[in-house]
Amino acid sequence: MNEKRDATKTAFKLAISAVFAALVCVATLVFTVSVPATTGYFNVGETAIYVAALLFGPYVGAFAGGIGAAIADTLVAAQFAPGTLVIKACEGAIVGSLNKMFRRPSRSNWMIYTASLGIIVGSLLAITGSIYYSGDVQLSLGFPQLPTLSITAFVPTAIWYFIGAIVALLIILMGFKIEPESGRAVFSMIVGGLEMAAGYFMYEELVLGKTGAIVEIPVNIGQMIIGLIVAIPIVSIVLRSLPQLKR
Repeated sequence: MNEKRDATKTAFKLAISAVFAALVCVATLVFTVSVPATTGYFNVGETAIYVAALLFGPYVGAFAGGIGAAIADTLVAAQFAPGTLVIKACEGAIVGSLNKMFRRPSRSNWMIYTASLGIIVGSLLAITGSIYYSGDVQLSLGFPQLPTLSITAFVPTAIWYFIGAIVALLIILMGFKIEPESGRAVFSMIVGGLEMAAGYFMYEELVLGKTGAIVEIPVNIGQMIIGLIVAIPIVSIVLRSLPQLKR
């Protein structure tokens, strides 16, 4: 009986991993903003990775993130695909593992952790954004190889410090205000997102030899923040509708 139950559980996880890998691929491709300096691109694939990891754990998160995002990169930016396979798999695994690990978090502890991460995220966004995305900034809407619309706009340096401060404040407030269930999810996604941002920076610098790789840090932090904002309500709705998914 136990063997049959384990086999069914394994088959379910394989099936759900394949479904979420497809969702990650579609979410990655459905909306992109090219970053000319690195030939990378902003996307909303993090949302699907976070939902998979929070609902079904680290293995599903890792498979969906690594395979789904790597397939998307193979189609539009193949030079990133090998790095994406590892980086996004690690991101999904981190989010799923931390969310599962902190089953009964000490409220004071995760408030401190979340506040610390909020300061780190806000500072990274303010510093890198003010240095590399101030003045006349050009971004292209569309895939890296086939941008469909190019936009140039003047961005004041001060606006990045304002955005960084707002992001840090919002994350800190989450740590103080929202319930522990959502708090641990937020903490997990921030850690996973920082791994993703650091992973791409190192991959582009060390493997692809792109000396301007640091310019993608604000872009990747933006992906993390949007993924976090969208994933939290989706996960909450699903868990209310299907409480059996709670582990």
